[in-house]
Amino acid sequence: MTKKQGKLGLTARIVIGMVLGFVVGLICHYLTPAPVPGATPGFIQTWLTQGIFQIGSQLFIASLKMLVVPLVFVSLVCGTSSLSDPAKLGRLSLKTIGLYLLTTAIAITLAIVMALLIRPGSGLDLKADTHFQASKAPDLADVFANLVPSNPIEAMANGNMLQIIVFAVLFGIAIALAGKAGERIAKLFDDFNEVIMKLVTILMNLAPYGVFFLMAKLFASKGLDTLGSLALYFGLVIVVLLIHAFVTYPVLLKLLSGMNPFLFLRKMRDAALFAFSTSSSNATLPVTLETVTKKLGAKNSIASFTIPLGATINMDGTAIMQGVATVFIAQVYDVHLSISDFLMVIVTATLASIGTAGVPGVGLIMLAMVLNQVNLPVEGIGLIMGVDRLLDMTRTAVNITGDSMVTVVVAKSEGELDTDVYNDPKAALKDEEVHIPHHKPS
Repeated sequence: MTKKQGKLGLTARIVIGMVLGFVVGLICHYLTPAPVPGATPGFIQTWLTQGIFQIGSQLFIASLKMLVVPLVFVSLVCGTSSLSDPAKLGRLSLKTIGLYLLTTAIAITLAIVMALLIRPGSGLDLKADTHFQASKAPDLADVFANLVPSNPIEAMANGNMLQIIVFAVLFGIAIALAGKAGERIAKLFDDFNEVIMKLVTILMNLAPYGVFFLMAKLFASKGLDTLGSLALYFGLVIVVLLIHAFVTYPVLLKLLSGMNPFLFLRKMRDAALFAFSTSSSNATLPVTLETVTKKLGAKNSIASFTIPLGATINMDGTAIMQGVATVFIAQVYDVHLSISDFLMVIVTATLASIGTAGVPGVGLIMLAMVLNQVNLPVEGIGLIMGVDRLLDMTRTAVNITGDSMVTVVVAKSEGELDTDVYNDPKAALKDEEVHIPHHKPS
């Protein structure tokens, strides 16, 4: 099926959906009268913000999350079972986790340096939400002790990604070692994987509508009122996120793999837009996996391991928020942090990206850990909560870009990167051919 003349590509349609959602959301926000205690909510609040926008956005997010567990399990089983060399899995693990920790450490270091230079919290007299309490993060020892699921089905039902990854890897290794029976099972999983990826392409064509509902719901609820006094903090976090995405990742990609970073960024457009609108690396995982395999040329045996793991433990965007927020809160409360304090922040945030993997509200939990480590008041988190939802959208786009960069580097180092696909500039433009299912001629 060829692209029809004049038909907009997926990227353009998603951008249109985002812009329309932003405009409609702001209009609804500013047309809604201020809430009066005991009064009945108006038409906009009842039928649009909490009605159509809420339902549309929830259906879109639910449809993406529906695919995450089966996609991660099936693709990881396929990838692991195809590894003929057991030592390769060990190399993959060391390279992938090492690169994720490296990029996270760079991210928070960059954030702290920029925050010290710009000083976003100087001279502000903000009132913190003293009732804020972050959930307690699990001990690192408990995280490692719970890596192996006692009940794999329960792990899948609860969406425990680390346990699902471990079980899928062990299951894939068993298939590879099971001879003829393993070959038959492997073929079945390959077919499952094709069907799931086809389902991904179907849902991606609904993305512009889902993105519209998400943006409309967000801005109808929040508006732009919360930026005000936090504008400098908000702007600084955005700037550091963009530097990390457009400077750090391309430089590392070029140095470690030699691949063209401009092509990489160009081909990440759709996945980044998805991540921006959903604010969830896990919800965006099907799109990220399809992007790195079909557009960037990474073999499934690599991508099926690095992408789910990255969506779980790689939190560069969150680390940037923590670095800026830590300095911001210290400046607001007029607390001096020493060099050793900053080093402790870097180490804590980097290791916490693994230690808090899969925990709800992970960004705020990690920030609470960091603040406790350097004796800053945890209630200071209440200062930044108003704008955190908007920042979370950009953080997620940065996170999945980092996942994809590491995947390309690891795939290249293992000889599992199709450079012809990567270097094909048309692969970034074939939105309709890639995403719209087509039937073979009979």
